[in-house]
Amino acid sequence: MKKILILNILLYLLFVNSIAFGKDNLPRLFLFLGGDEGSLHKQDLKNPCVDGVQIIYTWKQLEPQKGVYDFSKIDNDLNFLNLIHKKLFIQLQDRSFEPTLFNVPDYLRDEENYHGGVAMQYDFPGEGKPITTGWVARVWDPAVRERYNLLIKELATQFDGKIYGINLPETAVDFDETNPPKDFTFDNYFYAELENISTLRKAFHKSIVIQYVNFFPGEWDNDHHYMGRIFTYAMNHQIGLGGPDVVPYRMAHIKNSYPFFHNFKGKLLTGMAIQEPDYTYKNPETGDYYTFSDFYNFTRDYLGATILFWNVEEPFFTNQLVPKLNAQYFACNK
Repeated sequence: MKKILILNILLYLLFVNSIAFGKDNLPRLFLFLGGDEGSLHKQDLKNPCVDGVQIIYTWKQLEPQKGVYDFSKIDNDLNFLNLIHKKLFIQLQDRSFEPTLFNVPDYLRDEENYHGGVAMQYDFPGEGKPITTGWVARVWDPAVRERYNLLIKELATQFDGKIYGINLPETAVDFDETNPPKDFTFDNYFYAELENISTLRKAFHKSIVIQYVNFFPGEWDNDHHYMGRIFTYAMNHQIGLGGPDVVPYRMAHIKNSYPFFHNFKGKLLTGMAIQEPDYTYKNPETGDYYTFSDFYNFTRDYLGATILFWNVEEPFFTNQLVPKLNAQYFACNK
């Protein structure tokens, strides 16, 4: 058994250092489109340095009724991308960051055995921004988790090997400590996340799988060993990790996931997303907002990113990312 594990890890390292990277050993670049259709960004995708797109598909979209699945949006995006020879990376979304938006099917909130289906969470949308609320699926609830894992298996049946990859959203959740959700514990949540990524790995044999990991509730500086355990688990089971938060050397991240990405650099498939909230932070050394080069150099050199998911938020996209693409900065020769 030990020899098989070592062989699997060696094969995974070969994969990380070959398939995952683009030309010249630079990170592959995917444009993060949120929930947009891929065809709306046809012009942006003409650049040869862009490998493809990452698109959010919500649980509610994909399972509009209990046991009834609708993958038509994925099919449409995949058909378009195949025509222009670009790849699709799916982000499966169960949570929201707006108080009126629910990204889970209605039956989860309506049927009694799912205990409401969701729990209210708090979100920090960026530096200097007011705290907002949203909703996250009660994945620590076995009944909810069972339905979530059924969706993962259905997606794999339809799209394994057809899509380039799939990722689950961030591990970070923040609840009211004085009134935590029913049956929620830090351990229950951690082991639920492990079960979800295990299901994802077993279901998808050909497509890349990634779990976003940034923080775990109740943990700081790995004091519950959640962060250390999930990185070890990912390494041993050929699972990629990543995150939606790229703020170079920010202390909150340095005390959580960043050191693990750094220590596992070159040993782990790492997909980092540069998203809208990241643009709100300022470089303490310059007093200015972080630039393209700040984000890119940090994700590549410190975090060891093999894949970058870069959003198309304006004006950053036009003012900074596009000029770098035109200069063939990414998966093309510099």
